[in-house]
Amino acid sequence: MASAFDALARLEDERLDLLRDLPLALCGRRLAGAALSCFVQERFAEAGFSGDLARFLAQWRSPDAFVPVDTSGSTGSPKRLLADKRRMAQSARRTCAFLGLKPGDRALLAMPLRYIAGKMVVVRALVCGLDLVPVEPCLAPFGQLDAPCGFAAVTPMQAWESLKEPRSRDMLLASRHLLLGGGPVSAELAELLRDAPCQVWSSYGMTETLSHIALRRVNGPCASEWYEPLPGVVLSLSGEGTLCISAPAVCEGTLATNDLCEMDGTGRFRILGRRDNVIDSGGVKVQIEAVEALLGPAMHAPFCIAGVKDPRLGEKIVLLHEEEADPAELEARARQVLPRHWVPRACFKVDALPRTGTGKPARKEAREMAERLAKAVW
Repeated sequence: MASAFDALARLEDERLDLLRDLPLALCGRRLAGAALSCFVQERFAEAGFSGDLARFLAQWRSPDAFVPVDTSGSTGSPKRLLADKRRMAQSARRTCAFLGLKPGDRALLAMPLRYIAGKMVVVRALVCGLDLVPVEPCLAPFGQLDAPCGFAAVTPMQAWESLKEPRSRDMLLASRHLLLGGGPVSAELAELLRDAPCQVWSSYGMTETLSHIALRRVNGPCASEWYEPLPGVVLSLSGEGTLCISAPAVCEGTLATNDLCEMDGTGRFRILGRRDNVIDSGGVKVQIEAVEALLGPAMHAPFCIAGVKDPRLGEKIVLLHEEEADPAELEARARQVLPRHWVPRACFKVDALPRTGTGKPARKEAREMAERLAKAVW
């Protein structure tokens, strides 16, 4: 593994003029020079995913050193950032080296190109010579494939939905590497993938780190709840227990996150939850992600936990869910799997939980929804 990374180009060696002129393999067809320019020009004004791809390629091939990218807005309002093309190339090289991806390997593009995850699939194809296979982003993208992909990066929700339909499931399982990102991998999804013949990975990263800086295996004998940082990534904990990232190849300076983590003695880490996802109820601090992890096996439809203001407790824990179930039944299930102080004080049925464009829970909107529903009954 180390030798593969030792052979990589360094950040200072990345040349924008060479990155701009890289060819693209697209569904088995090599596009270079005038052919790639023609592809971009013909589709630039198109609506839909094909147009999105052409517009991103135009940005990549422009003289600018940066490309705009939107954050998902999972904890607040989405922001627009500028991503350094040279660092994007470094991130692509590190992922392909870690996974052993080779030129010509098919790479599924099934995530929106507004966000860093989708953009980085394209950059990996450009920089490392992968054969890009774009399909319109949807809940079960594997059903649109005519042949398996060596590398498939999807959200956990896309993987979950793809496992429901036989042909889509077969295509997913025939992947060589399945990379899950954009949200946590639930215990239920991990169990479904436990014996998958492909290598399944959960990724940790964010827009600011240009996709992931750490991976963990979800299946097989190497499965672990501990993330392993990619070479060149140095991690530490702040005084508040949140993760700090130093990864000079992909982001400038040290990045302080809001993710509460535990580290072992080898540099690996596991996520405990976000610092801003803590509900203080009657002096008991409750981590939202911990409640959801315990409650997940008892739920039969999408759900999330939120906190609402309460004059006596400070905050109350409430459950938002899409399940057709009696509130008393849900409360009984919760009491079977949760500590007493973690049991939701109310259960609200909603038509659809708020989510970001990448499928993650939109926590701010979920809290606002919970507040509105609580005011109507309390």
